Amino acid sequence: MAAKILLVDDEPAIRRLLRNTLERAGHEVIEAANARDALAAASAVQPDAVLLDLGLPDRDGLALIPLLRRDADTRILIISAREATEEKVAALDLGADDFVTKPFDTDELLARLRVALRHHGGAAAAKLVCTGDLRIDLDRRLVSRAAAELHLTRKEHDVLAMLARHVGRVVTHEKLIAAAWRGDEDPRIDYLRIVIRNLRQKVEAPGPIGSVIGSELGVGYRLRADV
Repeated sequence: MAAKILLVDDEPAIRRLLRNTLERAGHEVIEAANARDALAAASAVQPDAVLLDLGLPDRDGLALIPLLRRDADTRILIISAREATEEKVAALDLGADDFVTKPFDTDELLARLRVALRHHGGAAAAKLVCTGDLRIDLDRRLVSRAAAELHLTRKEHDVLAMLARHVGRVVTHEKLIAAAWRGDEDPRIDYLRIVIRNLRQKVEAPGPIGSVIGSELGVGYRLRADV
C-alpha cells in the first residue's frame, strides 16, 4: 500500500532512518524539520499519513495535530521520546491515530502505519470488522467467534463496538467510558476494567494466539488488527 508520508522530526538521524525504512516499503517521503515547514508541506502535498515528533524547535507537536486535521483527512502517528501518560492521552484526544515511543522497532512502526492507512477515511463507517476468527457486525449488533454467536451485555457490546470502529488504534479510557455508560451512571475506570476482563473471556480463543484486546498502560485499549 504505497502512500505519501510526511515525516516531521528535527533530528536528521531519525529522518534518515525513517526515510530509508519508508522508501524500502514503497512509500513516497516528504520531510520537514519544524512545525512551519510541516504545515506548508501538508497543505501542498496532502499526505496520506504524517509521522509527527512532538519536540519540534518552533512549536510543540501537540499543537500541530488539530491543524493537520483541519485541512485534510490524514492519518497522524506520533513518534516521540515522551513517555508520560498524559502526553499520550492528549495526543489521542486531539486526533492522533497512534503513539509510538522512541526508541521504536521499525517493523512495528510499519505495521502500525499499515493499519492506519488501511482504515484511512473509512474505519468509523465500517459495518463489519474482522480480526482473526472474531467477527463484529456493527450494523446488526452481532458478534461471533469461529462462526459461533457470542452473547454480550450492552456495555460489553458498546465497548467492543467503539474499539472495532477504531480497529488497530488506541481508544482512551474516557472515550470508552463515554460510549458505554452514556451519562446515566457514575462510571469509574475500575468498572471499565471489569467490562474489558469479561470481554476478553468471551472474545479471545484459548491458546497462545495473543490478546485480541490489547492494553496501553494508563491510556486505553486497542482491538488488534490483522496486518
